[in-house]
Amino acid sequence: MSAPTLKLGIPKGSLQEATVKLFEKSGWKIKEHHRNYFPEIDDDDITCSMCRAQEMSRYVESGLLDCGLTGKDWILENQSDVVLVTDLIYSKVSSRPARWVLAVAGNSPFKRPEDLQGKRIATELVGYTKRYFEQAGINVEVEFSWGATEAKVVEGLADAIVEVTETGTTIKAHGLRIIAEVLITNTQFIANKAAWADPWKRKKIENMVLLLQGALRAEKLVGLKMNVPAGGMGKIMALLPSLTSPTVANLYNSDWLSVEVVVSDATVRDLIPNLRDAGAEGIIEYSLNKVV
Repeated sequence: MSAPTLKLGIPKGSLQEATVKLFEKSGWKIKEHHRNYFPEIDDDDITCSMCRAQEMSRYVESGLLDCGLTGKDWILENQSDVVLVTDLIYSKVSSRPARWVLAVAGNSPFKRPEDLQGKRIATELVGYTKRYFEQAGINVEVEFSWGATEAKVVEGLADAIVEVTETGTTIKAHGLRIIAEVLITNTQFIANKAAWADPWKRKKIENMVLLLQGALRAEKLVGLKMNVPAGGMGKIMALLPSLTSPTVANLYNSDWLSVEVVVSDATVRDLIPNLRDAGAEGIIEYSLNKVV
């Protein structure tokens, strides 16, 4: 009897590089091959396949893949019946969810979705966009866009677009104006229902997700280590985040203490000088791979 194998789908395209880096930080090295959709992974229990995020949920639903990473938007677009294991908020741009927005030309008279009655909408997210307008009772013509969607309005090929954005910069750069938010999306780790019901595969997936989440959590945190005089711990504790419980140890043959703590990386530039002023010495900042 052959050993069990987990068939993992990696999204090809805009999320590809960020996904490979996330797996590496989580403990799995994925080696991509030029023009090859089956990268190597340093885990004998896993086989990897690459496919477009737009198609991932269909392959997972059908069982061609046991699990994979894709956007919430494409799960809804395909109306796929899969297990939503967890959110994994990451991207090539920022660590925040992306938005599908309804945008029109900056000088157009349209201010609300209702104003687009009878108009043409261009988008890659055709199925979901149709359902969005149908549920709102607005009759529009939705057509598929093969790319350069923002230019469709500028060129007069559409009256509005539904396009994904993280910062809104590209939308504004094309002279467009957002009039509604259609969908908030982020990366999801999904599983095939039969694979999720298999004890071995489920445990493998759960362990993988635990480490992926730990790696994402660690991206916003750093470790600090410092030496503090025993009499100065009160001042140091007053500076550290209230929810953080530091590790404190006595230094050998000394009345100084070694203090170690994990804090948000957003606080470090202000925190380190304040700790130094409060009497801490030998302050070391270090990055974290995973926080579980």
